[in-house]
Amino acid sequence: MAVSSSGIVAGLTAAALATVGYLAHQAAQTLPAGLGRPQAGASPAVGPSQAPQVRKDPAALPGGSGTGARVVYSLRADRVWLVAADEAITRTFEVDPSQVDPAPGHYTVTSRSNMITGSDGVPVEHVVRFTSVDGVVIGFSAAVGTPTAAPGRQVRTGGIRESRLDGDAMWTFATIGRKVVVVP
Repeated sequence: MAVSSSGIVAGLTAAALATVGYLAHQAAQTLPAGLGRPQAGASPAVGPSQAPQVRKDPAALPGGSGTGARVVYSLRADRVWLVAADEAITRTFEVDPSQVDPAPGHYTVTSRSNMITGSDGVPVEHVVRFTSVDGVVIGFSAAVGTPTAAPGRQVRTGGIRESRLDGDAMWTFATIGRKVVVVP
């Protein structure tokens, strides 16, 4: 019976793998305590690459948002921070973004309206405007009452909607000339 050279190579490879596996098992059984095996009652060590990623607090003020009294609006987080002159966060809250986003950058509050009808037909209060994009005015506002229908998508709006409670806080804080910082 003739054995091919590929059969010999396969046999030798299998024997080598079995030997390496056996030797690895033997080595693991003879390790001193604490080397390579967890000790009874001890938590396994976690190296930096295995450490769980620390989740950043979603309410934490984003870096690069400026200094001094300002409104900070995060496009990615759909969140607003009202920051006092001493850098204390007086309030933070989530918002419903507008259909048209402002570019990241520094703005100032340019106008305010106590109560109007938004471009989507929804009555809104405490409107705080700070820029416009392609003719669409961008600002914060709170819907009054419960809208009976969702805003029409054919109308591009710049209203960043907040709750009425948050709208009250924004109205008090964001007077004409107040800095508004938009971050990604």
